[in-house]
Amino acid sequence: MFIQRYSGASVKDMGCCGCFGFSFAKKHKNLKPRVQGGNHVLQESLLNEEVEEDEEEEEDNSSYSDNMTDTERGDHSEFRYPAKSSEEILMYRTENGLICREFPVKETHRVVRSEDENGSKMVNEYVREYKIGSGSYGKVVLYRSQVDGKHYAIKAFHKSHLLKLRVAPSETAMTDVLREVLIMKMLNHPNIVNLVEVIDDPSTDHFYMVLEYIEGKWVFEGAGPPGGLGEHVARRYMRDIVSGLMYLHSHNIVHGDIKPDNLLVTGTGTVKICDFSVSQVFEVMSSSSHGKNYHGKTADTWAVGVTLYCMIMGQYPFLGDTLQDTYDKIVNNTLFLPEDMNPLLKDLIEGLLCKDPTERMTLEEVAVHTWMTGDDEPFPQFTCWCKRNKLQREGSDIIIISNSITITN
Repeated sequence: MFIQRYSGASVKDMGCCGCFGFSFAKKHKNLKPRVQGGNHVLQESLLNEEVEEDEEEEEDNSSYSDNMTDTERGDHSEFRYPAKSSEEILMYRTENGLICREFPVKETHRVVRSEDENGSKMVNEYVREYKIGSGSYGKVVLYRSQVDGKHYAIKAFHKSHLLKLRVAPSETAMTDVLREVLIMKMLNHPNIVNLVEVIDDPSTDHFYMVLEYIEGKWVFEGAGPPGGLGEHVARRYMRDIVSGLMYLHSHNIVHGDIKPDNLLVTGTGTVKICDFSVSQVFEVMSSSSHGKNYHGKTADTWAVGVTLYCMIMGQYPFLGDTLQDTYDKIVNNTLFLPEDMNPLLKDLIEGLLCKDPTERMTLEEVAVHTWMTGDDEPFPQFTCWCKRNKLQREGSDIIIISNSITITN
C-alpha cells in the first residue's frame, strides 16, 4: 500500500481515515482472516441456519449516530487466552464469565412482527416510530417499548444480506456485526452506549440490536467555523470521551473509529461512545499481539486529539481534498494552532497529535493534564463491575454512593 513508502511514524498509527470524513474507510476493511469458533448460541443461530429471503426491500446499515488507572488496567490479566482473533478472545471471555456487566444483555430468540392499534409496525414489544440512520449493512430505527415506555434505537439487519456481503477473503459482514455484538455484551460504562437486547430468531431472516437511545447531538454540532464549542464545553466532553476510552483500553478493546460522528451527547450533556463495528479485542499476555494492541490504542488517542481539535477549531486538522492528500498532509504538514490559544490547551492538542506514536501523550497523561482538570476539578472515577469483583475477592469494602465509589480496606 502507498502508506508504506512514508518514512517515520506510520500513518495508520496516527488515526483512522474516518476521523477526517472518509466514511468509506469504515466498512469493507482489509482485515486478516479470523477464525470463527466457539459454541455461543448467538453465533450458532446466525451462522448455521438457512436464512430466508425477506419480502421487504433490502435494508441499509448505519452506525447509531450509535477510567481507569494503570493499576486498574487488565483485570483479566491473570488469564492467558488460548486464541488470538477478536472473535476467539470474545468467545473465551463469554464462556468463562469474563464480562464487565452486573446484568447480562437480554437475548431473545423469537421475533413477532405485528402492528399496534394505530397500525404502527411492531417488533416484539417495540413500536416503530421512524428511521434515524442507514448504511451498507442495515438501518437504525427509533422504537418505543410498550413495556417501559422508553425509546430505543434498534439496529435492524437481514442475515441473508450480511452473509452475502464479503468484507475480506474469509469473512462476511456477519463477522463485523457478530463481533460488534460480542464486544458490546462485555461493556457497561456511563460514557458508552448500552446494548440492551439482542433479538435473533433462528427461524427468520431478521436480526436486531436494541440500543439505548441518545436524544441529543454529536459532539461536533455547534462547532463549525468560524468558532468552536468553547473550552468549557470541550473540556466537559473530553473528560467523558477519555473516561469511556480508558475503560475500553483497560479491557484491551480498541475502538478504531473514534470521531465526532460516533460521540453522542445526551440531553443532559453526557457524551457516550457508540459504533463498535470496527473495534478489535487483543490478548493481555501475548507478546505477538502487544504491538497491534499498542498501535491500536495510540491510534485511538490520535483520534481523540482530532476530535478535540474539531471541537475547538470548528474544522478537521490535516484534511485534504482526497484520501491521498490527507495522508500527505498528516505526514508532512505542521499542525496549525493559533498563537493566542490557551497555552495549556495548545500543549494538550500537540501532545495528542504527536506524529510519533511512541512520543504521543497517553490517555492516563491526558486525564491528569492541567487543562483537563480545569479549576482543580478531579477527573471522574469509575470502578467497573469486574474491578469491583476483583476488589471484593481481595477483601476490600466497596461503598457505592450515586456514581461515586469509595474503596476501604
